[in-house]
Amino acid sequence: MTASIRFLMCAPSHYDVDYVINPWMEGNIHKSSKDNAVEQWQALYQIMSETAAVDLVKPQSGWPDMVFTANAGLVLGQTVVLSRFLHRERQGEEPFFKQWFEAQGFTVHELPKDLPFEGAGDALFDREGRWLWAGYGFRTELDAHPYIAQWLDTEVLSLRLMDERFYHLDTCFCPLANGYLLYYPAAFDAYSNRLIELRVPAEKRIAVNEADAVNFACNAVNINHLVIMNQASDDLKQRLAGVGFEVIETPLTEFLKAGGAAKCLTLRLTEPIQSELHAEAAIESRTLYLEGHLLDLGLINQALDLIVEGGGSFQVLQFDLGEQRQSMSSAKVKVSAPDHEVMEKIMSQLIDLGAVALPDEVCDAQLESVTQTGVAPDDFYSTTIYPTEVRVNGDWIRVQNQRMDGVIVVSQTTEGPSAHCKLLRDVQLEEQVVIGVEGIRSVRKLDSRESRPAEEFSFMGAGVSSERRVELVVEQVGWEFRKLRDQGGKVVVVAGPVVIHTGGGEHLIRLIRGGYVQALLGGNAIAVHDIEQSLMGTSLGVDMNRGVSVRGGHRHHLKAINTIRRCGGIPQAVEQGVLTSGVFYECVRNEVPFSLAGSIRDDGPLPDTHMDLIAAQADYDRHVKGADMILMLSTMLHSIGVGNMTPAGVKLVCVDINPAVVTKLSDRGSVESIGVVTDVGLFLSLLVKQLDRLTLPYSQVSAR
Repeated sequence: MTASIRFLMCAPSHYDVDYVINPWMEGNIHKSSKDNAVEQWQALYQIMSETAAVDLVKPQSGWPDMVFTANAGLVLGQTVVLSRFLHRERQGEEPFFKQWFEAQGFTVHELPKDLPFEGAGDALFDREGRWLWAGYGFRTELDAHPYIAQWLDTEVLSLRLMDERFYHLDTCFCPLANGYLLYYPAAFDAYSNRLIELRVPAEKRIAVNEADAVNFACNAVNINHLVIMNQASDDLKQRLAGVGFEVIETPLTEFLKAGGAAKCLTLRLTEPIQSELHAEAAIESRTLYLEGHLLDLGLINQALDLIVEGGGSFQVLQFDLGEQRQSMSSAKVKVSAPDHEVMEKIMSQLIDLGAVALPDEVCDAQLESVTQTGVAPDDFYSTTIYPTEVRVNGDWIRVQNQRMDGVIVVSQTTEGPSAHCKLLRDVQLEEQVVIGVEGIRSVRKLDSRESRPAEEFSFMGAGVSSERRVELVVEQVGWEFRKLRDQGGKVVVVAGPVVIHTGGGEHLIRLIRGGYVQALLGGNAIAVHDIEQSLMGTSLGVDMNRGVSVRGGHRHHLKAINTIRRCGGIPQAVEQGVLTSGVFYECVRNEVPFSLAGSIRDDGPLPDTHMDLIAAQADYDRHVKGADMILMLSTMLHSIGVGNMTPAGVKLVCVDINPAVVTKLSDRGSVESIGVVTDVGLFLSLLVKQLDRLTLPYSQVSAR
């Protein structure tokens, strides 16, 4: 026995599975055998007593999980940080453990009541005493880690747990002697795995597979060269033996029913201390302010979800709920992240929701000079579709040319500072680019929640409509089309060749003739197939009237390209009387500008197609500027490209038979966008019928 090593255990006198607070308990309520549990615990106690000193805490009736003493607290020297259990089912254990520690002469630290921390179940010392690994995500909050670092004067490395089966760090992570680590990587997020890899050399990392993980192989007790656990595969035992460890298996299946095994049943009271190492916590915290319709628009839920999903934690410091339905709500939220990099990523997303720093904490945006043309500083702020302001010299200024995936360049003019969105490739030497997330805010349009006229285009939030809602969406789009036409608005259509293949071309022609389209964007293909249909009655060699392939039809698209090339372009073909019908004929005749962006797969291409990608993007951007509405018709790449260069406030309708395409566009987050999963030809035919109906007098429309 190694008397210098001490553990705390608790007999299973009152152990049972009385409730469900983790996935392992589900289906096991009152299904544990008390006799088997006692026998298995005694076997573990015997092994522990032969290798170390074991103290016992008295079990208490009504608290069946006291047997899992690892959760009593975290001990270093004569100091203990007492647990604050998340679930009320275990909170009653706290005073009994506190009483035991105080009786043994420990200095006891207690966390704030609403700050969960579950002891050595979620905090494991490196066996060399160099630092403390601390878990968070299910039972422990990240904000507890700075307290632990301060009270125990140790460096804390925060690891985020991702798999609810491994709700405590010790269920999937076991530091071993001589710097080795036994762990299940899939239980952690990417940041945590990277942190583990930075601290533990590859030759010291022993990753287990899922089969060993669910047998709680990582929930082991390490005493020098011994590793005591419930069960391990032969492969794992061989790997451990290969680096000098002896595995002792002792069945603990009764305790697995409650989600625990060897490590959970023991609390180490003697941890290694390196006196030359001192407290350090990389955790970063900021307090943010949110205002708006936080509940009915779901903004507060979105914000809190973003924090957690981004690897952080939160504390709502203040929430003021508006008194009336139309009233504004506000909230102050403390955000914590394991390091600066994670915090910056979380902050960039919260800014999109309109979150700002507290007034007395607001500072100017940070600027850094461009040192290489077309290359921004590493920590540049990446813009979104939402109107954005940056703080310069104490004043907030609006960013011009707002678009997604750009950078913000701040310039000094005779009238004061100005800010513009620029693409990475366009930044010039010495220009000042905004970096980080300080001094930036998103200006979200406030939704008044008041009732709207029936004719107003209002989807009430982004989403994807199914087939059963197509007619409703068409009606809304129709009203908006007519309103924009009558008010001199701008509608841009982004269309793919499917429009022609599905017979939608004739409907798009009617939109162009009716003055509903102010610009048409697409690729080489839509123009080629439209012209092929106009010249030869086929699309991709298929007769559009009969729906059958024609002899030699595979050459038709090339013949169409060749014809237009001979004329010198689409406008020239119209002028020369060669092209006398079709979508692009109508664009030329009705002076509707069009832009075609080419790709590597294009045949020909047509003389009108931009094969220079940069030039094509610039031309698209020119046509999109000033748009009030964009209708995207079955062209994924062109639609996504246009979506990225379109600021918030522009209504987007994406129509495609493929749900993945419309979801991609709807995921932009704009409340003015919607995806419609349907056949594009059907959609256009319904839209034209709706517009025909809207040309009737209002009395006749109402009668119908």
